Amino acid sequence: MSQKSRLLGMAFAAADALIEVDGAGQVAFALGAGPVAGQGAASWIGQPLSALLAPSSRNAVAETTRALAAGERSEPLEILLECGDGRVRRALFRAFILPELAPAVSGALIYHGAPFALNAGVAAIADAATFMDLARDSLADKTGAALQRLALAFIEVQGLTAANDAASERVAARISAHLQSASHDGISAGRLTPTRYALLKDAVDDRDLAAAVREAGLAEGLELSTRASQVSVGSDALCALRAMRFAIEGCLKDDGAQPELSFADSLSRTLKDADRFRGIVRDREFNLFYQPIVDLKTRAVHHFEALARFGQGGAPAPAIRMAEELALIESFDLAVAEKIVHRLRQPGSGLLKVAINVSGASLANDTYVAALLRMTAAEPDNRRRLIVEVTETAALADIAAANRRLGALRDAGIKVCIDDFGAGSAAFDYLHGLSVDAVKIDGGFVRQIDGDERARTMVSHLVDLCASLNLTTIAEMIETEEAAQTVQALGVGYGQGWLFGRAEAEPVTTGPVSSRARRQGVVEAWG
Repeated sequence: MSQKSRLLGMAFAAADALIEVDGAGQVAFALGAGPVAGQGAASWIGQPLSALLAPSSRNAVAETTRALAAGERSEPLEILLECGDGRVRRALFRAFILPELAPAVSGALIYHGAPFALNAGVAAIADAATFMDLARDSLADKTGAALQRLALAFIEVQGLTAANDAASERVAARISAHLQSASHDGISAGRLTPTRYALLKDAVDDRDLAAAVREAGLAEGLELSTRASQVSVGSDALCALRAMRFAIEGCLKDDGAQPELSFADSLSRTLKDADRFRGIVRDREFNLFYQPIVDLKTRAVHHFEALARFGQGGAPAPAIRMAEELALIESFDLAVAEKIVHRLRQPGSGLLKVAINVSGASLANDTYVAALLRMTAAEPDNRRRLIVEVTETAALADIAAANRRLGALRDAGIKVCIDDFGAGSAAFDYLHGLSVDAVKIDGGFVRQIDGDERARTMVSHLVDLCASLNLTTIAEMIETEEAAQTVQALGVGYGQGWLFGRAEAEPVTTGPVSSRARRQGVVEAWG
């Protein structure tokens, strides 16, 4: 038996059909069973892969195969295959690229359940990702009153059986067909989870969607419990779409922990939080607190990090994450910069140096950098008192472009630091692609450094790497003298944490940094 025959046998042991798709998207090879009894997969040869898929599955398959590199294998993807007779069939699709066949994509299909028909020929309902694409495309060309006439409706269903039996398939098909017919364009409906559906509909359409879903169940002998709710899209399509994605992802993550939380509740709350955040930024109703960063050798304050606080000193992390997801972060980052530039102009601030955080999302265009340079143009000397810390909470989509923008800041005298290094997957991409002055080591490593040899080793290697690149290192979350001495012994230059002082409403150049000798009341210059 040849090696190829053995490989095909192994593949068929775990699949119903095998296909190979060439670089033009055509099926060049197919073996095994088709989705309908008596139909062979070989009949697919010469057809576009997209023609074999139900419309709701085409984008997902295209994105999955497009993202693969030679030697990689995708995660299993649930899809719907066209049966060629008006019916569809569920299947599990896994793609992979054999290096010797690249760019051709190989795929394995496992069929689930029997073929089933959708009412009146309506296309199969979309999954969560495809529904978001459909909603985005539907809202893209609408503004003003047209947007305000639309609403996002959510239907939650209990009582569908977990197994893919024929009755459940038929009920799902009935629900899909009804919700698509109720959507404003006939296609903008999706099944987000096994029990949750969504559609984009006319806000004034008052048909009882929950009752219609229950009737679909009764027609197949299933008694379903349903709940429907809706939220107006409003006048801002981009914010509504981003809020929808943010709310849906949050609900999916919390599905088991908070089953009583509906998508509509979550979306409504997100949109209200977004409006509240806009107001806070517009009216500058947030405070900045200052936490010292010290030279570990002398314990003199080197500079301060400006930390935003909302309300009664509340931590900003949840609000910042929401702002990044809803494309509201750029205005906030600029508001922080504006407050700091104003602070540097105040009498007695001549020695003050401040680090301000900027989200990766704010570096996606030229607006932030241009605005910061414009703010400081009248006092160019103040630029040497600013440090911009690039956070990884919203990853940079184009590192090369971001590096050009940060280069303009550095050329003007503003220092640049990579924040929370090691906390996210893009850290080394940042270090490789961004020309910066300093790296701040994530506090997760620092807090463990005394009891975790691996953390100590990682920090040691990171410090050596930064030294070879002539970069300053800062360790955050230093809470004990032992940790301070350890990171200093490893070669870290600067430290931040409760040992040296908490964030205060005004910069404090003296604090309970330790009993070691130090110079108090001094703010040092960059070396």
